[in-house]
Amino acid sequence: MSIPFLESRPARPARPADGGRRVVPIPASVQARLDVLASTRGTRAAYLDAASGQTLTWAAIARQVADWAACLPPGTVVALRIASPAAFSRAYLAGLAAGVCVAPVDPRASADELARALGVLEAADVVVGREDDADLLAGSGATVWLSSARGLRQLRSGRDTRLPAPGVAAVLPTSGTTGRPKLVPLSQPQLLRVAAGIAGHHALTPAERGYCPLPLFHVNAQVVGLLSTLVAGCSLVVDDRFHASRFWAAAGEFSATWVNLVPAILGILAELPPPPDAVAERVRFARSASAPLPVPVHERFEAKTGIGVLETYGMTEAASQITASPLRAADRQPGSAGRPAGVRVRITGADGGELPAGETGTVEIRGRNVIHGYLGPGRTPVPARSGDGWLSTGDLARQDARGFLYLAGRSNDVINRGGEKFHPREIEEVLLADPRVRNAVVVGRPHRLLGEEPVAYVVADSGFDHGELLARCERVLSPYKRPADVVVVDALPAGPTGKLDRRALRASLNPA
Repeated sequence: MSIPFLESRPARPARPADGGRRVVPIPASVQARLDVLASTRGTRAAYLDAASGQTLTWAAIARQVADWAACLPPGTVVALRIASPAAFSRAYLAGLAAGVCVAPVDPRASADELARALGVLEAADVVVGREDDADLLAGSGATVWLSSARGLRQLRSGRDTRLPAPGVAAVLPTSGTTGRPKLVPLSQPQLLRVAAGIAGHHALTPAERGYCPLPLFHVNAQVVGLLSTLVAGCSLVVDDRFHASRFWAAAGEFSATWVNLVPAILGILAELPPPPDAVAERVRFARSASAPLPVPVHERFEAKTGIGVLETYGMTEAASQITASPLRAADRQPGSAGRPAGVRVRITGADGGELPAGETGTVEIRGRNVIHGYLGPGRTPVPARSGDGWLSTGDLARQDARGFLYLAGRSNDVINRGGEKFHPREIEEVLLADPRVRNAVVVGRPHRLLGEEPVAYVVADSGFDHGELLARCERVLSPYKRPADVVVVDALPAGPTGKLDRRALRASLNPA
């Protein structure tokens, strides 16, 4: 069986966006790159686990590959349920190098959630990080393997129901907000091309050390974190999660030179004491991804920490990065996720036609980094692009004449109040401009006559003045954009990457 739309051609050298000076060669394969690093930098730290203190060397990872290849045939779809950051990093890279198809799942998943994930992935093999985790898979029919520093060991034999995905290096589910999650197949050439582009754009040299406290079962941490580190031959600090109380201490302890974050984390750090001067001087930039970064949060973080923010935009279907702000701080545009990096971008209107610069519409992308199709049941290909070769991201944005992209949000987040349509981010920027508002999200609430009306949820300091915030909205916003209600809450619902969960808030306003 073959999957016709996979990118399998050798990759050309990746050049950094925005005229950067660094060109990072794209390895022929993960195995080839590991071999080089194991022979030239084998005893050096590759991945450092901030949670456990464990350090992985390139040689230690390379030693795992033969064991994986002996246990699992090429193309086998293997679910990775591993909580330890070091153990996950080792298994992810060894699996890719051995030619299996890695399918990371949330390590916090319950037995029922794990069973559903395996059903969607159609995976008959699961690699876990602890022997006790095998109990969650009792009765699943899956073959369970334990990944340790000594290699793979089978814990439980399962039914012989393997359905291979030849040529697929990783398969990642989308969020599944409209029902069954879509499965995104990514090949090694795609993953390594994007990782090399990121390494080039971010000017990662072997001397660099990143710090990534983001979930490793998401594409950002895998490509921007693990794989860009592999391609550049530098090192990366991984963590089990974001710990606000020890973040800057860890960045200092491990001598991080850049940090990989999301807007929610930047917002939290903007309210905490600043990092020590020595840490702030060493960290070249804080990378932001996963969601649009509100300008007030951007400004507060930079003012508090003295560290510049490099805003980016990406999605699983593009193996992460789509646009990136220039590396040189003076060239960045506040509120923009930067310019295209390795893909083509256009903005289209309701009729599908391309819009001129400055007009807001749907973001569409195409290029060798972008998938042509999803994997349906039975590994059947499901087209992802339109007839003219473009993939619709579902995101709304405008692009200026210089190519800078300004994200507005998701198309399904648009609020329609009596025929007046607007995106919540317009209101959220106003709310967040109040220094006492630490976080804010706006969603549409059903209205008998108008259809919808905006409701704001805010996390605020104790000195917050409800009336002043409403007055600010009246001064700045058109009447139809003003929130019908402002609700103060202790926290906002968020997914594992820190992205705000608007769907959960909408459900609370309009229960089924």
